Amino acid sequence: MTNHWVDIKNADIILIMGGNAAEAHPCGFKWVTEAKAHNKARLIVVDPRFNRSASVADFYAPIRTGTDILFLGGVINYLIANDKIHHDYVRNYTDMSFIVRSDFTFEAGLYSGYNPDKRNYDQSTWDYERGEDGYVKTDPTLQDPRCVYQLMKQHYSRYTPEMVERVCGTPRDKFLKVCEMLASTATAGRAATIMYALGWTQHSVGSQMIRTGAMVQLLLGNIGISGGGMNALRGHSNIQGLTDLGLMSNLLPGYLTLPVESEQDFEQYIGKRALKPLRPNQLSYWQNYRKFHVSLMKAWWGPAATAENNWGFDYLPKLDRLYDMLQVYELMNQGKMNGYIAQGFNPLAAAPNKGKLIQGFSKLKWLVIMDPLVTETSEFWRNFGDHNDVDPSKIQTEVFRLPTTCFAEENGALVNSGRWLQWHWKGAEPPGEAKSDIEIMSLLFTRLRRMYQQEGGKYPDPIVNLAWPYADPESPTAEELAKEYTGKAVTDLADPKDPSRILRRAGDQLASFAELRDDGSTSSGCWIFAGAWGPEGNLMARRDNSDPTGIGQTLNWAWAWPANRRVLYNRASCDPSGKPFNPRRNLVSWNGKAWVGADVPDFKLDENPAGGMGPFIMNPEGVARFFSRNGLAEGPFPEHYEPFENPLGYNPLHPQAKGVTSNPAARVFKDDLAAMGTVDKFPYVATTYRLTEHFHYWTKHCHINAVLQPEQFVEIGEAMAKELGIANGTRVKVSSNRGHITAVALVTKRIRPMQVEGKPVHHVGIPIHWGFVGLAKPGYLANTLTPFVGDGNSQTPEFKSFLVKVERA
Repeated sequence: MTNHWVDIKNADIILIMGGNAAEAHPCGFKWVTEAKAHNKARLIVVDPRFNRSASVADFYAPIRTGTDILFLGGVINYLIANDKIHHDYVRNYTDMSFIVRSDFTFEAGLYSGYNPDKRNYDQSTWDYERGEDGYVKTDPTLQDPRCVYQLMKQHYSRYTPEMVERVCGTPRDKFLKVCEMLASTATAGRAATIMYALGWTQHSVGSQMIRTGAMVQLLLGNIGISGGGMNALRGHSNIQGLTDLGLMSNLLPGYLTLPVESEQDFEQYIGKRALKPLRPNQLSYWQNYRKFHVSLMKAWWGPAATAENNWGFDYLPKLDRLYDMLQVYELMNQGKMNGYIAQGFNPLAAAPNKGKLIQGFSKLKWLVIMDPLVTETSEFWRNFGDHNDVDPSKIQTEVFRLPTTCFAEENGALVNSGRWLQWHWKGAEPPGEAKSDIEIMSLLFTRLRRMYQQEGGKYPDPIVNLAWPYADPESPTAEELAKEYTGKAVTDLADPKDPSRILRRAGDQLASFAELRDDGSTSSGCWIFAGAWGPEGNLMARRDNSDPTGIGQTLNWAWAWPANRRVLYNRASCDPSGKPFNPRRNLVSWNGKAWVGADVPDFKLDENPAGGMGPFIMNPEGVARFFSRNGLAEGPFPEHYEPFENPLGYNPLHPQAKGVTSNPAARVFKDDLAAMGTVDKFPYVATTYRLTEHFHYWTKHCHINAVLQPEQFVEIGEAMAKELGIANGTRVKVSSNRGHITAVALVTKRIRPMQVEGKPVHHVGIPIHWGFVGLAKPGYLANTLTPFVGDGNSQTPEFKSFLVKVERA
């Protein structure tokens, strides 16, 4: 979230698209109802189903799953063509005036630099023109045909209301109504927020869907303001914490990145990431990358991280490829992986193509499950129902179950959607021999280290030198770890403004990431969390919900990263002189000497607006990007590509072009690409989703949840049911090119056929919660049906759009 849950109450228009907040985030949805009740906000829902959010919306528009970029691109076209944009915001705070390189092109669905053999791009042409001074060239009049404004206007001119109706299945009048409602916020004093969830992320173009929504918000001036923003609704709190702490294979904590194989030189590694400003007087805060990185290495290796080994950079693995979730299971299937640890993760249910996963697990030597409960993954060797995926007698994989505690049985911090680190306290003792994840991992590490110390190894240094400064090495406390990741002084720190004054003594907690140094004198396990446990103690544990602002800025409730800032980019809530666009919902403002207000300014406190520094301080441009230079895998402007399994077989925007029906830069392996289902065999479009009564794959172990939603079902529309002769309550078989499930048919008015390219398209809704363990009636894993393909940037699987056949069981 750029904003936070409470701030949603300040919106005038709320768009829920790619999510179903009323059902999947019912507590957070409270703030939508607050906006409607007290702010007369209007709620728009765009979704393939008339879901629970739509049932309380002011306006609902249907859409074919997987076509959100076309819909949102149509909104962009509408806003530009009808001059419904926030001109002051766009001219001053975005790259609209920047000139793009002359060798950048877009033809037949592909951007310049595409390599069809590798299915990726050389992005060197995706950049701005530079002057002799090294700064980007601009045209403030926006007339240059190579400026971002003109290129973007041309790009989305194809995304007409008629094209939206043809491809998305959204009636033209409904689409235009959505455009009009959003456009009403293209003015100071009104705000729109966009709320999305896995309905956007779980596509082969998911990252670009989110980016298109952000572009709409930038045109409207809705980023950085109260009641605005792009707000990702996390399925549970620590999904946010997972990405913050770098648990993706190519990340380090704080959104730093691991070096790749070609980056053996430390200075080149830093230089590539510590970007210099592209315009005069811009902050480009990533210039501090070295401070963040060195402080992280000191947290990990302590005294062993020295200038001689590049502060521990030499210890880091250099990636020869991306070891994402899809790659790991591909390697398992190839027999190239010996063992796997599934920690708090049930991949047999949560990763795509259950059949491929079972084959991969069956080739391992060992599989370790760390979980409070039995999972389908720990029981992968079992057959269920009419599925005979495995022969247990031929599986040599040894499965170890290590029972862990759950969150209620331990202290620690959870990070919610709004980036709030909220400390929680143990409510109960764990049962039996269950141990915390911290203790289990510590026991494993200390034993591995002992083996390396006694027996040596090819390169033991990174393991034997790892800092482990805990009172009990085999059971560190959550408090010790929290102090470590938020940061401390390693040596006495002198005040940079007054070297005679000691700012922090060695061992003191740091107040913010601004105190981090690149000389080994500070440590921080996650720079964006720096200050959460500061000199004043554990700020994550604060519970003061007073709100003197009246707009939900409870700055003394817990702690938000970064720097306790609640609304990111909040400098953009003011005009260039520092005057708030909306004084009624004032976040920050310039008082003539400093930035003050209801939030922690996302800006240098003493930076005079007359200097012209842009509000998007992490970018070297100082402004937000419509043109994503050297950014996302598919191109600088989001483009519509069909899901890999789609009901058309071609891309309506490029019907004659080859290789652009689906995302040409998606994460997919050759065999899986060849195994996609086609509409002639699988005529219906399926999508997956969650229910209020269940929490992912866990609550089927709880009796009350199993009573509320006892049995697996699929939703089909009345028209489709009539065609197939299926009555409500009938058991049906739903098949894809990867397998089948059987479930009860819920025949409903909530899903209706759409006219797409002149023919009807039917959707099938598949809740994800059932499996073959737990107290609920055993059911089939929904990912039995889903294709093994992922987003080109996040590698998130395409669970939200694939082809199936439906028949009586």
